[in-house]
This record gives sequence, structure tokens and C-alpha cells, in this order.
Amino acid sequence: MQSIKDAAAEFLADKRIAVTGVSRTPKTHGSNNVYRRLRERGYQVFAVNPNTGKVEGDPSYPDLASIPGGVQAVVIGTRPEIAEDTMRECAELGIKHVWMHRGPGAGSVSDAATSYGRAHGITVIDGGCPLMFGPTADAGHKIMRLVYARKVPKHV
Repeated sequence: MQSIKDAAAEFLADKRIAVTGVSRTPKTHGSNNVYRRLRERGYQVFAVNPNTGKVEGDPSYPDLASIPGGVQAVVIGTRPEIAEDTMRECAELGIKHVWMHRGPGAGSVSDAATSYGRAHGITVIDGGCPLMFGPTADAGHKIMRLVYARKVPKHV
């Protein structure tokens, strides 16, 4: 098993990242926060939302396969019942790094998606948020990492 710190560093070393669940109404959506922060920190980030062609002023794609040139990593920010389908698409596309977002609520974590991804050679971070680590972190997310320590895996 890999420590969360090492897995997060590996994930954030990828520079082409898709974020699923980015919303047209961004105020209450963690996916939008992740999307914006990655974009601000110089990542090539791609929004995935099958219900619209544009979010945050950028193109949105209906699925991972539609992203021109593909991606190296995916943040799953949708409901848990959608996560397994996304994980299957990641496996089909050869994506090796997936982070299922979880903040204070239930988040996007799905045990079935985690099991499927790991069985198919994907490094799956099943909880927490990419904004809690490395070059994307801020003070607020570092504090949340401590406060919500039970929702951030120690190893993946």
C-alpha cells in the first residue's frame, strides 16, 4: 500500500486532469472548487458534465472519452452511484490515477468503484480532496484535512 501523501503527490504530478461533476451552478459544488483551483495552479483541467457544453466559462465534455488528447488523472466529484461507471471508463481509457472526492459529507466515494479500480491497476484515492495536498493546498483545506481525518484515507 502507498501512503496518502505519496499517492497525492503522484496524482498531482499529472498535469492533465479531468474533474467530473463540475456544475453550471457552482456555488455549492466541491467539484467546481477543485476545477478552479487546478486551473489556477497551471494544470490542464477538463470539466466533465453530460448536461451542458460549458461550465466555469470553459468547454465541458459529456464523458472522459470525449476529452481531446485524453487525461492522465480524474477527480470524481459526482454522486457515489455514478462513480463506478466513471471508474470503468477510466479503466477502459487506461487512466491510472483516480481521486474520489469526499469532504464533510458522503462525497463521491463508492466501495464498488474503489474495488473495481484497484482490481484494474488504478491508484484510487477514496476520500479527502486534492486541495488538501501539495501545490494545490491552501490553509483552509489543510485544516479540513485534520478536522476530517477520518474521511481521508491514510493509505491507498
